[in-house]
Amino acid sequence: MKQMSKCAVLVAAAGMILGFAGPGGASAAGGERLEWGACEGSGLDPRQQCATVGVPMDYSDPDSPEIRIAVSRIPGEKPSARRGALLLIPGGPGGDSLADPSGKGQKLPQKVRDAYDLIGFAPRGMAPSTAVDCELDPADIGPTKLLPWPGPDGSVGENMATARRTATACVRNGGELIRHISTANGARDLDRVRAALGEERISAWGVSHGTYVGAVYSQLFPHRTDRIVLDSNNDPDHTRVTRNWLAAFEAGAEDNFPEFAQWASRPGNPHRVARTPAEVRSGFLRLAARLDRAPLPWPGANPPRLDGNALRQTMLSSLYDPDDYPTLARTIRAARKGTVPPVPEAPPESVLQNLAAVGVGTICNDVDWPDSAAAYQKDVDASRAAFPLTAGMPRGPMVCAAWPYEPREPAVRVTDRGPSNILLVQNERDVASPLAGARKLRQALGDRAVMVTVNSTGHEAYLANGNACGDRTVSRFLATGTRPASDLSCG
Repeated sequence: MKQMSKCAVLVAAAGMILGFAGPGGASAAGGERLEWGACEGSGLDPRQQCATVGVPMDYSDPDSPEIRIAVSRIPGEKPSARRGALLLIPGGPGGDSLADPSGKGQKLPQKVRDAYDLIGFAPRGMAPSTAVDCELDPADIGPTKLLPWPGPDGSVGENMATARRTATACVRNGGELIRHISTANGARDLDRVRAALGEERISAWGVSHGTYVGAVYSQLFPHRTDRIVLDSNNDPDHTRVTRNWLAAFEAGAEDNFPEFAQWASRPGNPHRVARTPAEVRSGFLRLAARLDRAPLPWPGANPPRLDGNALRQTMLSSLYDPDDYPTLARTIRAARKGTVPPVPEAPPESVLQNLAAVGVGTICNDVDWPDSAAAYQKDVDASRAAFPLTAGMPRGPMVCAAWPYEPREPAVRVTDRGPSNILLVQNERDVASPLAGARKLRQALGDRAVMVTVNSTGHEAYLANGNACGDRTVSRFLATGTRPASDLSCG
């Protein structure tokens, strides 16, 4: 998820097998219609329109208060070719796609833009939808706090303390809404949006965490799906969800770092950091260990020091996109000299607070996490030994280790029950959504899906970090409904 540099949390989902059982499984037919008007913000396509739709805070309670979901659209460009609406499902949790009809949606080929209204939205809890805020201490929304990077000695004590502070603040300040933020409820919200759009069925392009949202929607509302593209896919294990996604950074970093090492050792590269790929890796590990022992002051950063975990976090963020490799290289070169690079640009604190609150609500309400510091410590120790690049972080305790509430419903189990209308597209070397997890989603979906595996590096494959073969295959499916007869490798 490219959202990880903002929010640093990965998520999965809760709910029931089909849309007919459990709380709020089916949306009301003939519900609210959207009233379109001008969108706030700059840099948007003048054709983009915005609206809101009301949904219940609690789908299990007929008298639940209403919350609002913000929605955007650019209508299809050729009415005679119109097929329906294409939901642009963002990553996160903590991402929104309100600007995507004007942004990534305009990268879609003309035949797709002719056939579909492009639909963006802000998920429940995300401003400008009805928003949630935990009012966290600003120190706890720094990137190395949002992910559970352990102490220099590998201890998880500070992670557990951060989890307790964050959980306490979210319970105190998040209101009733934070207890009802979950991937299953987000999928139910999307079906209300579908109904408000007047569509019998809807297509979707989900990215990163959005692949799980899309898979959950396809599980809860299979009869409402048309053409579903899931890009940069996560393991759908309903017993672990986000815990598995966090753990996947171990493999994701190992899959990706060799590509960075090749680039960073290439003769003639102005950002070169070593003579060979092996020296890039060993030098990175030595530098991280040195910064663990002797951090450098980094005024303006959060926290204001360049320590080993700040370097490791820079690594993870930079591996999302090969275009970001220079950021990691500049950080390495500066730290070796005892200096620091410019402070990375970050969203405003209010945005980070909102991102963090939505992330907390989703990951903690989707599935229960253990609360044993000793169990986390054992896992972190094993991870540090086997995967030194990520130093144990992927097995550490997030805020849910101190969350006081049980999930309100079981996590959704993605199965092979439903129409065969899903296309997965997956890069081979993806730091946040490794190929191994995508294969597990492919297995869970069975004959419902076909997967296109792309020999490329980075997060987000279609029209981003993939290749021409993968892009053609996805575009053809969206425009014509034609999928490969079987799983396809795009070399």
